[in-house]
Parts: sequence; C-alpha cells; structure tokens
Amino acid sequence: MIRRHGAFLRSVFWYSITAFGGPQGHMGMMLKTFVQKRKDVTEEELMEYSAFCQLLPGASSSQTVTLIGYKRGGVPLAILTLLIWLIPACLLMGLFSFLVQYLDTRSLHKNIFNYLQPMAVGFLAFAAIKVFKIAIKNTITRVIMVVVAVMSFAFFRTPWIFPILIILSGIVTNFSSKRIPQIPHERKKIRWTNIWLFLAVFIAAGFVSETARKEQWQDRRAFNLFENFYRFGSIVFGGGQVLVPMMYQQFVLHEKTKYMSGEELLTGAGMVQAVPGPTFSVCAYTGGMAMRPYGTGGQVLGCVIGVVGVFLPSLLLVLFFYPVWHNLRKYAAFYRSLEGIQACVVGIMIASFFFLLKDIAFFDNHMASYINLLVIVCTFLLLTFTRIRPPYIVLFCLLLGWVF
Repeated sequence: MIRRHGAFLRSVFWYSITAFGGPQGHMGMMLKTFVQKRKDVTEEELMEYSAFCQLLPGASSSQTVTLIGYKRGGVPLAILTLLIWLIPACLLMGLFSFLVQYLDTRSLHKNIFNYLQPMAVGFLAFAAIKVFKIAIKNTITRVIMVVVAVMSFAFFRTPWIFPILIILSGIVTNFSSKRIPQIPHERKKIRWTNIWLFLAVFIAAGFVSETARKEQWQDRRAFNLFENFYRFGSIVFGGGQVLVPMMYQQFVLHEKTKYMSGEELLTGAGMVQAVPGPTFSVCAYTGGMAMRPYGTGGQVLGCVIGVVGVFLPSLLLVLFFYPVWHNLRKYAAFYRSLEGIQACVVGIMIASFFFLLKDIAFFDNHMASYINLLVIVCTFLLLTFTRIRPPYIVLFCLLLGWVF
C-alpha cells in the first residue's frame, strides 16, 4: 500500500509541515496540493468533505485530510494519511512541553512568524474565490452566502454556529424540487463498527477514570487525562478556539485537575499558531505538561495520551458517518441540500477571511504593515497564476519575517 500510494503520502507529509493558518488557511493549501497539482479529489468533492466535517465534532481539517486518503485507498490509507498529517505537529508541540521552561529563559527571534497570518489570509482568499466560482450560481445561493458570511463573522467564536448554518442552508435549498426531482433508490447497509467502538471507548474511559479517582490509583492522572482528551475530541465544535477554553477550565481552573498554570497553557496555545499542521496538536503539549511530575517517561506518555485521546474520536466519527453521508448522494434531496451547503461553505470562508484580516495591521505607518498587505496580495497572485508550490511560499514568508 505504501509503495502504491507513495507519491500521495509524500504530498501529505509536505502538506503537513507547511500547512499554517489553522483550518481557515488549510483549505487553500488543500486546493493547491490535492486538487490542482495531484487531482486526488475534485473541487466539488473537497467542498463536500469540508462541509461534512463542519457538521462533526473534532478536528475538521484532520477529518478532511482523512477523507481524501479514504477516497484513494479505503480505511487503511485513511488512517495512515491521518498519522502522517498529525505526527510532525504533535512531535513539535510535545517537544515544546519539554523545552518551554528553557525557552522562557532565552531571547527568541519571534519575528520569524510575523507574516504567517497574512500568508494564511492570502491562501484563504485564493480558496474562497475558487469555490465561489463553483458554488454560487443563482439567487438563492448568493443570498445564503451573504447571510452566512454575516452570521459567521458576528458569531465566529460560538462553536455551534457553523453546523447550524450548514444544516439550515441545506434545508433552504430543498424548498424547491423543480431542478432535481426525487427518484427512489434502494438503501445500502450501514456498517456500525466504528460508532459502537466510539461509544465503547467513551463509556470505558469515563468508567476507568472515575474508578481511578475514587480508589486513588497511583497512576490515576494518566487515566483521567485520556478521559478528558477523548471527551474534548468528542464534543468540540469550532476547532482550537473552542478547545483551548475547555482545556483552560479543566486543567487550570478545576480544583481537582489543576495540572498547570494559566500562563503555561496559554503559552502552548500561542505556540501552536506558529506550528504547521492541526491546531489540535496543542493537546500533545498540554498532555506533556500535565504529566511533568511523573518524570521524562511520564511526560512522553502524557504527550501520547493527549494526541490519541483527542484525535481518536474524530477518526471514528468521520469513518462511520461518511459512508452514511455517501449513501445519501443518490437521493435528489441530498443534491438539493448540497447546493445550499456549498454556498454556506463559501460564506464561512468569507467570514473567516475578514475575521483573520481584522487582527492584521495595515495602516500604522510601519514597514511591517505594508509588508502584511504585500504578503496577502503576492500569496494570492502566486497561488492563482503560477505553479509555485505552497511550501516555497511558506518558506519565503518565514525568511521575510527573519529579515524584517
């Protein structure tokens, strides 16, 4: 399997070490890497994957990449794709949990990351225009796009806003059945293994964690941590911006599980913004910090627990629900819903563009503000009109930050 899909897996690896900007920036790089360059999926399929993953809890970018691997080689390649995608970022964040105290005593050249956010905005603009041309075709899709963009921007930090908007958008375009009439089809059998495994792990983790706490097991913290991270991965909508406050509540404010200071947790949350790959990789750092009292071996175990605990439910949920979603494609109602869902995705991307844009300085009469604007424009133009690969754009922006 590795020989057969070697070129694809190499692309996933290069994508994993250059995908900055969080879920908002990842879409543009996925379009460039897996649609335009490699043609692993079409633009319509990538939009469908993205919309579907927005409906699920967990790491949406990771789930989208997993589905690209699933399309090419089924479940085994999907799992291997996910591992290659998350391991580099998780290794970096786990290592940071060991080095954070040392790094706090050294002066760092922080400017190297200065232009990654403007670059991510450029990627997002590229992706938004690409999907706009595909999804926005008539009056109703334009209306949905505008309404979703306004609502998403206004409630961007509210975790439930994205699945609610996607569902409502799919309902709106089902009011008319003239374009695609309903044709009856036979239903296919659904495999229930993944959802039963998800529920079994959820229940077992809670039971063992509570037992360890009540009976004061010597290594109870490891069991408690796994339950915490698995629960986070099972219920978090909205990505890292929702995950971090939940971890802050659990590991900083909670009296019985106060494993680190607020400053230590927020340091990791800031560092993950400068690391390529999934933002949920911050759990490797948090798990390591929580297990520091148990020595080096315990801290490594904490990093592993954080990663496995938070990404396992995302994997199980996406592999169960995607075949269900795929079976619905033969129904006209599903296609009518897709029209609204795709317009909703465009609206969310537009809102994300302006949400990221508002935190970037442009008009403060400093050199950096003009470079910010230049980075956004040049990133967009290079992606649109050249064959330059995204990793080279990322490298250039890092060098630009180092120089200026």
